[in-house]
Amino acid sequence: MTQRKILITSALPYANGPIHLGHMLEYIQTDIWSRFQKARGHQCYYVCADDAHGTPIMLKAQQLGLTPEQMIAQTAKEHQADFAEFLIGFDNYHSTHSEENKQFASEIYTKLDQGGYIKRKTISQLFDPEKQMFLPDRFVKGDCPKCGTTDQNGDSCDSCGATYSPVELKNPRSVVSGATPVLKDSEHYFFDLPAFEQMLKDWTRSGSLQDEMANKLQEWFTEGLQQWDISRDAPYFGFEIPGAPGKFFYVWLDAPIGYLASFKNYCDKTGVNFDQFWQKDSEAEIYHFIGKDIIYFHSLFWPAMLDGAGYRKPTSVYAHGFVTVNGAKMSKSRGTFIKARTYLEHLNPEYLRYYFASKLTSNITDLDLNLEDFAQKVNADLVGKVVNIASRCASFISKKFDGKLSAEIVEPALLAEFTAAGETIAESFEKREFARAIREIMALADKANQYIDAKAPWVLAKNEATLTEAHLVCSMGINLFRVLMHYLKPVLPAMAKEVELFLNAELSWSTYQTALTNHSINVFKPLMQRVEMTKVEAMVEGSKENLQPTAAAPVANAAAEPKAAPAADSAASAIEPIGETISIDDFAKLDLRVARIINAEHVEGADKLVKLQLDLGNETRQVFAGIKSAYQPEQLIGRLTVMVANLAPRKMRFGMSEGMVMAAGPGGSDIFLLTPDDGATPGMRVK
Repeated sequence: MTQRKILITSALPYANGPIHLGHMLEYIQTDIWSRFQKARGHQCYYVCADDAHGTPIMLKAQQLGLTPEQMIAQTAKEHQADFAEFLIGFDNYHSTHSEENKQFASEIYTKLDQGGYIKRKTISQLFDPEKQMFLPDRFVKGDCPKCGTTDQNGDSCDSCGATYSPVELKNPRSVVSGATPVLKDSEHYFFDLPAFEQMLKDWTRSGSLQDEMANKLQEWFTEGLQQWDISRDAPYFGFEIPGAPGKFFYVWLDAPIGYLASFKNYCDKTGVNFDQFWQKDSEAEIYHFIGKDIIYFHSLFWPAMLDGAGYRKPTSVYAHGFVTVNGAKMSKSRGTFIKARTYLEHLNPEYLRYYFASKLTSNITDLDLNLEDFAQKVNADLVGKVVNIASRCASFISKKFDGKLSAEIVEPALLAEFTAAGETIAESFEKREFARAIREIMALADKANQYIDAKAPWVLAKNEATLTEAHLVCSMGINLFRVLMHYLKPVLPAMAKEVELFLNAELSWSTYQTALTNHSINVFKPLMQRVEMTKVEAMVEGSKENLQPTAAAPVANAAAEPKAAPAADSAASAIEPIGETISIDDFAKLDLRVARIINAEHVEGADKLVKLQLDLGNETRQVFAGIKSAYQPEQLIGRLTVMVANLAPRKMRFGMSEGMVMAAGPGGSDIFLLTPDDGATPGMRVK
């Protein structure tokens, strides 16, 4: 096998908050793939870093009474502790607030500027006169310019779905200070993304991206690429732009450069040749694992920046979906917004590594962490199948045969079947089809248990005449177990270490096809305990947060959100006051009907809306519902819901809405569709 040079990265976690299970999906996926590549003998490195710049970090540090440097240093320790306990095997973990990142950001910017790819324009922005700072869109609130709804974000209205510029808001206010912002001009620096249009069209269709990603990016080409604002005005926590006092690189400019910086930091410590990976004609492979929400940055801006600055582009960018819990978006009030640290206080991290692996494919579909299924699957597969093979055989080897395996393999054809599966399982891991690999491994585990059941070594060991056969059967079981654990080693590295101690042998791709014969093993110790639902429930309970409004300063809510989507949704958690009363006659006018959602789609240009096609039994209706923060469209298809069927149609910017679906909740991710009882049919009236 030819040794490959491989550099792997995960998206950089933002340094203003803790790691949660939604994040962990990506790091577990990447780590499994990295461990697999290393096990196959390739020169493989896995690097990451904290993403440590931007307005939210600056504001949160102020709120905590810390300097940004102090806050990101504290966060870095917490992040790395969580990653270490989840067995994420980074070769290097760094920070974007580093000397290497500053040098690369300045170098890349300078090369782009020299190449004519940096443009300068004067733009008007809302400015907080009290804080003396320009306000990003999500740090402004006001009345919707379209429908007049109060307390709306600076870029879109939750009520009518309209999108707009923050300067269009009526009665705007700063989320940071509460002051009324003023309009102020400032010169900004723009990256000329349209200059790379043809290169990007070719690259996005070259096989470097998943088909779903490439198709999604086509929308940007259809609408026309725009120049990208890469500068921010002081005060801002980040790197100052060379030759531009008071101007700073926008966080998304230097964040992906953190991949280069972290790897350079590693190379300087170890002597690995950095240029062999990043120079223009490099034959090394570079892979970025990311969430689907940051596709544009990694598949348009990032390759264009690299190309314009004389670096090579990534080999591939692999996107994954989001994590839902029990079929719904992660929720703080329901206790399903689970922090990595809270999980670790209750459960074995390898449970989650295995469960995610059993669900992960190369597609961009969301992954549901159903907590009951999680417990059942881990218990059935790992405890009931895999570990069970060793526990059923090991005690006989220790007690009856001095801890030594037999000198021959009694079922060579069965063992050959197990080892022959190695290449197809390896192919599944290579293609990131982890779920397929796990299915193949568990099918083999079933065969091993069936073999042991049929031979019943516990019966054979009772009689002197069949004692030798018991030895052969148990030794066979141990060898089958060893092959399975070899395949599972990238997924369960801690358990694999325990197995290596038990077997007194390494689990290696170079030796797994050679059986252990006449080989001494150590006393078997329990390798994994069953998942207890009481601990799962305790984890959920420990994750619940009181979401009632508090007297905290507005900046606390704004700064706590990640930079990719800094939604300052403090108002969403408040219980709205009771409005104007109506009579029973008014209420009786509502015609509530059961409807089946036969199709659901994203609404282009709207952050909150989902376009629904509803079957009422004898007709279909189109309804726009502001529930996207809680439900992805694909989760809704086929569900029954309740709708107001006699609501007058309303013309919206996106089309005609012919009714209203009923939902309740405090807002944000906690929006719950009202669901009729089982047995209801579309068109049935709800009373």
